[in-house]
Amino acid sequence: MKYNEPVITDIKPSSSIRHDYNTFSRLCHETQAPVIVTKNGVADLVVMSYEAFQKMVARQRLGQMLADVDREIAEVRELRDFEATFAALKKRIEDA
Repeated sequence: MKYNEPVITDIKPSSSIRHDYNTFSRLCHETQAPVIVTKNGVADLVVMSYEAFQKMVARQRLGQMLADVDREIAEVRELRDFEATFAALKKRIEDA
């Protein structure tokens, strides 16, 4: 999902899950976007594929990490040396 795309692309009644789960599941997997499920015409649930959920959580974690780094920079904390950090990462990968 890209930033300029709408977050919610589909709204479906709860009966669509009860009557045709496979089609509803396919919709969630194909769109990789949340689907609003209504009950008596009112929004009740938001459903998404597991893969889309995992991507969303990963984006949130990355966003939090970037926010932490921005805060550290703003607090003028001593930053780690790029070369030393890269060398340490490379060593960890080689030793794995």
